[in-house]
Amino acid sequence: MDVPEAADACARVVDEVGGAVVADREFLDRVTLGILARGHVLLEDVPGTGKTLSARSFATALGLEFSRIQFTPDLLPADVTGTNVFDERDGSFSFSPGPIFANVVLADEINRAPPKTQAALLEAMEEGQVTVDGETHELPSPFYVIATQNPVESEGAFPLPEAQLDRFTIKTSIGYPDEAGELELLRRRAGRVEQSPTVDRVLDPDAVAALREVPESVRVDDDLLRYAASLARATREDRRVEAGVSPRGTQRLFETARAAAVIAGREFVTPDDVKRVAEPTLAHRLVLTPDAAVNDVDERDVIADVLDRVAVPTVDAPEA
Repeated sequence: MDVPEAADACARVVDEVGGAVVADREFLDRVTLGILARGHVLLEDVPGTGKTLSARSFATALGLEFSRIQFTPDLLPADVTGTNVFDERDGSFSFSPGPIFANVVLADEINRAPPKTQAALLEAMEEGQVTVDGETHELPSPFYVIATQNPVESEGAFPLPEAQLDRFTIKTSIGYPDEAGELELLRRRAGRVEQSPTVDRVLDPDAVAALREVPESVRVDDDLLRYAASLARATREDRRVEAGVSPRGTQRLFETARAAAVIAGREFVTPDDVKRVAEPTLAHRLVLTPDAAVNDVDERDVIADVLDRVAVPTVDAPEA
């Protein structure tokens, strides 16, 4: 699959999902970025905005197996990864896979589960495998986690630690629809019997695997590599930030910028690609100082200021 074919495939997936989910194109493109960049996405929004529907719709459009895990305070790590079950007939143990063994896993309300259960996702998200009783089990490929959390409810919630947040390539939100969007939502509901809209399959697992290889062929000039590194380093020097973007975050910025170029149908990355993906890729990786937190400083504003301060390189488009 080449870049134009990949761009067309992404557009068809987004169009299909957009027929079910009332959301702006930017949100749908950001979720697609996570798929292309072989990463994971965190959706932070109030209930009822379509987070679960978005995850299920993307899985269906991509032709991938979908699994939903409802995170609750009493959820155990084995409820996520699976466990070894004793067979009385022959006195042996066999592994019973948990719901994490799927292509697209929705970790619903991930901040509802205690830290030990949240941590059960770390190995899976980083290495595509889980270890149970000393035995390692490979997860299906492709493997993609979409997690959701409610930002306005704190009772009975366990905030994700920085190490867990750093595993998510993209953090974004749907937000409330505008008036036209909410009217469209009602019109769509009036035109069907089921509460949830249906989505048709656009791709298959082999096509998704090929799609995720395409960004590797996208060209990134040295000036843009320095630009991405400078943005990450600038976050570490900001007085409002206690811990800036990690080297892992710098790599994810590089990967999402290449994915953004693919979605745009280009075989090379531009400064605008880097700027476009900087906020959803980097903001959630920042740890603000106590003073900044008290003053309600937003991590996204820090990234916006960094983008304004760091000089943008001039990159010429390659000749055809």
